[in-house]
Amino acid sequence: MRAAIVLGTRPEIVKMAPVIREMERRKHDFFILHTGQHYSYNLDRVFFEQLGLPPAGHNLEVGSGSHAEQTGRILSGVEKVLLQEKPDTVLVEGDTNSVLAGALAAAKLGITVGHVEAGLRSYDRTMPEEINRILADHCSDFLFPPTEKSRAILLGEGIPEEKIFVTGNTIVDAVYQNVRLLENRPDALDSLNLKAREYYLVTLHRQENVDSRERFGSILEGLERVAAADGLPVVFPMHPRSRKMMAEFGLEPRRLRLIEPADFLTFLRLESRARLVFTDSGGVQEETCILDVPCVTLRDNTERPETVDTGANILAGTSPDRIVACCREMLGRDTGWVNPFGDGHAGSKILDILEGKR
Repeated sequence: MRAAIVLGTRPEIVKMAPVIREMERRKHDFFILHTGQHYSYNLDRVFFEQLGLPPAGHNLEVGSGSHAEQTGRILSGVEKVLLQEKPDTVLVEGDTNSVLAGALAAAKLGITVGHVEAGLRSYDRTMPEEINRILADHCSDFLFPPTEKSRAILLGEGIPEEKIFVTGNTIVDAVYQNVRLLENRPDALDSLNLKAREYYLVTLHRQENVDSRERFGSILEGLERVAAADGLPVVFPMHPRSRKMMAEFGLEPRRLRLIEPADFLTFLRLESRARLVFTDSGGVQEETCILDVPCVTLRDNTERPETVDTGANILAGTSPDRIVACCREMLGRDTGWVNPFGDGHAGSKILDILEGKR
């Protein structure tokens, strides 16, 4: 098997790292194609280096643009690389424009497509990611849903049972593997003068939240109220999109501790030691569930309902009153919930399936 792994964003790098490591361990012939959807490969190189991954063999450097422009550039670039490299299989992960374009380019060339983290649905068609994940699922040959709930969704949409393989989520592999990498690194809490379980962590970047002054301002007001009530630091590593829109809207939170974006291992340390995490990220909902850290999701829906079902997460939306109330509720819950995303061997299971061992 000759495989191409298409990556476009940092969460994809993190979640595909276990598959890449397993391919290396089994000595498979593969290459990484980095689209540059969010950042250039040069800016993402630190992620490859920290996670001990081989460098990307191809870099499209597509940059930003409208969804149509960006997806079109990725589609054209991926097609050229696939025609040149002639892989048997293309693997994509998640719900980005890179996933849609990578899956579509491969499918049109008759190349087998494997979709890691298939079957997630928010049922909110205003989210670009929802369109991407649906279309990627329906043009894939191997679908790797993380849970039985995701498998049921795929079956309900008419995807043949023989294409669907529940593997667990590679984020469990990634968290377990990467927590071990922290053992030989300086503790990020020391440099930020933070104490374990005595601060809140925030991540906020989704278009529907930060591109709306009303929603963004409402979320910040809720977080400011939490900071005022508890007297604990509310640490907010600022995504470039969030920083840009905060300035454009003239929003100036005074009680939040705004810091530069953290590299993955630094963020993992901050996340694992936080008292509670506020987020609009799907991946962070999963990570906090695995790390046994309470989570408040700043959205009206989630494609990770398992985190809510198991008690690790709650949907707060953007109302300040609701954000404060959900924070109080999560702090009052016992941790120690059951991780619904598998045993940390998803990467190995995916390779077994592709090799025909399952």
